[in-house]
Amino acid sequence: MKSFLRTLLRWLYGFRAYNETVLSSPGPVLLTPNHVSWIDWLFLGVCLEDDWKFVVSSVSAQTSWLHRKIMLNKRTFPIDTTSPFAVKRMAEHLQGGGRLVLFAEGRLSRTGTLMKLFDGTGFLLHKTSAKVITCYLRGANRLPLCPHPGWRKWFPKVTAHFSEVLTHPEAKNLSTAQARAKLTAWLRDRMVEQQFQVEMDFGPQNVLSAILDSAKQMPKMEVLEDATRQNLTYRRLIVGADVLSKPLQAALSPKSERVGILLPNVATLPVSLLSLWKLGKVPAILNYSTGTATMLACAQLAGFKQIITSKLFLERARLKVEPLIESGIEMIYLEDIRARVTGSQKFSSLLKITLDANSFLPDSGRGEFIDPASTAVVLFTSGSEGVPKGVELTHRNLLSNMRQMLAATDIMDTDRLFNCLPLFHSFGLTVGTLLPLVRGLYVFIYPSPLHYRIVPAALYDTDCTVFLSTNTFLNGYARRAHPYDFRSMRYLFAAAEKLQESTAQTWSQKFGVRVLEGYGATECSPCVSVNTPLNPKYGSVGRLLPGIEFKLEKVEGVEEGGRLFVRGPNVMRGYLNPDAEAKFKELDGWYDTGDIVSVDSDGYLFVRGRLKRFAKVSGEMVSLTAVEDALAGAFPQYGLRCQVAIITRPDEGKGEVLIAVTNEPKMQLEEIRGAIKAKGLTNLSVPREIKVVREIPKLGTGKINHRELVKLLT
Repeated sequence: MKSFLRTLLRWLYGFRAYNETVLSSPGPVLLTPNHVSWIDWLFLGVCLEDDWKFVVSSVSAQTSWLHRKIMLNKRTFPIDTTSPFAVKRMAEHLQGGGRLVLFAEGRLSRTGTLMKLFDGTGFLLHKTSAKVITCYLRGANRLPLCPHPGWRKWFPKVTAHFSEVLTHPEAKNLSTAQARAKLTAWLRDRMVEQQFQVEMDFGPQNVLSAILDSAKQMPKMEVLEDATRQNLTYRRLIVGADVLSKPLQAALSPKSERVGILLPNVATLPVSLLSLWKLGKVPAILNYSTGTATMLACAQLAGFKQIITSKLFLERARLKVEPLIESGIEMIYLEDIRARVTGSQKFSSLLKITLDANSFLPDSGRGEFIDPASTAVVLFTSGSEGVPKGVELTHRNLLSNMRQMLAATDIMDTDRLFNCLPLFHSFGLTVGTLLPLVRGLYVFIYPSPLHYRIVPAALYDTDCTVFLSTNTFLNGYARRAHPYDFRSMRYLFAAAEKLQESTAQTWSQKFGVRVLEGYGATECSPCVSVNTPLNPKYGSVGRLLPGIEFKLEKVEGVEEGGRLFVRGPNVMRGYLNPDAEAKFKELDGWYDTGDIVSVDSDGYLFVRGRLKRFAKVSGEMVSLTAVEDALAGAFPQYGLRCQVAIITRPDEGKGEVLIAVTNEPKMQLEEIRGAIKAKGLTNLSVPREIKVVREIPKLGTGKINHRELVKLLT
């Protein structure tokens, strides 16, 4: 019967099991799979020897004769889930050398992803010497017999991936409650890491193929919309990219690999990315907020001679591109490209893609011509600490970071993402645009995060459930938004700058939304760590994403924490800048974040500030970021627009002294001193003078541009 069922599953679902030899390991051993469908047991049962027993609820088994037949037999281990002795019975079975299959979530997933594990699992590990095998059932969440609200199909491909035999860590010197929590968290981390690794090994290997893979599953799904209310289904997205690729191929130089992109957040930008990847080109997305001179420097650094842009955009943004043209860079205007496209070409592409979506990909038809290690996009750092660096992110980098985020969070098929962060910023590009296109989610892209009244209204109108922002922009929306605008919000991620306590409190009290702070860098594609509803810790930037290692380097004068280095598949290929690239190569795959970070016993990261944002005052290191955080929201009498930035100047007696810069002319130094002392900071953190400016300069992400601020005051 087992052989017959396995053959049937292979025929219906293309079922395969990987590393199933570990299932012959002698007991005591606990197998913990994810639980997404009513027939998960069947995919596991055909791989297991007869002495393996499935832990089932004797209470649920009484609901019908069918439940009793399936759940009460020689292959099951019934327990009364309402009894405190249920875990004890399982522990006794394991201690006797038994082998159990335990769905540690305790219920079928309502999200289609891994939910919380009940801490009885940790208690079971604590009380026994059982080994652990985790299992990831890939594709089972698409079966018709799933309770989550997402899409399903009759015969999805399902595979079972078994881990090596794992030994849980010892929980010495811990109370039983602490041991339960620690071991439950350990097990869930292993399951999350396994999911990430399996998706990397068995999923599409480049971004273009990953997007096309989702498009083939849901060709009619509305996946992308912009402020013009242009709504694209997957099919229209792929057809649009195919239509655009033909005139682009004629316009682009065959000698140049990189092509500049100068566009706002409109649907044409992701369409252009797909077209360029199809043509084997590398898009380099320019930050138009930095000005023409910086864009020219970036173009020269990346070595491209052509830029895809729009006449309408240049006119509305009042961008002067003459210096770029005079330097020998050709502007390719999308208006001119569209004029060359005929109706017959559109119909031909529509027919071709409808009949065979793989026709969008040349050569093998599976995108294998794109090397996962090849550069997918060039992005430029903010330049807040000097000349912008050109960062090469590969297809593997981008896909790794998307899959790390998806493994760590419970993003659902029904989620709708709102992104107004610029796509020249890695957070807006990877998480805000490419992740939903790869995952199969609706995404609304809006051209500017600075429209503080319009953005909340647009988010309310589109019923979005996931929102990406920064501390500065969140403060702007809080001033203008109606309390009901964010009624549908499920996830609010904030990154790119420190989340201030006043911001988190405002959003919690006014909108009932918890802000989940994360941390990253362009060089890391960008996400490194994130808080989630399952594992939140206020004040931290969350725990490291799966597959990322870290180390701390001691910094003289800094007592708590150290300089953070990270390594993982999401870390960039390298820099275009020769000096920066040489330093990166010396680190053998490690990326120096330049941030001072401390890590607690649970693995949560706390950013203390950038190393370059520390001042040495009277021989002691003072975090300028900590001083700015202490002053944020400390002056409600001046309104939410009031901001204070901290810079330094040399001082013969103290080495350096702090200067407070504000946009509030009425502010007094005594008020600043009082706010800092109220936060418990030492006297060394008190600025010695105050300067007033009309507006504190910002980067495109909303962060304070300290480099420009220093220039402004010198």
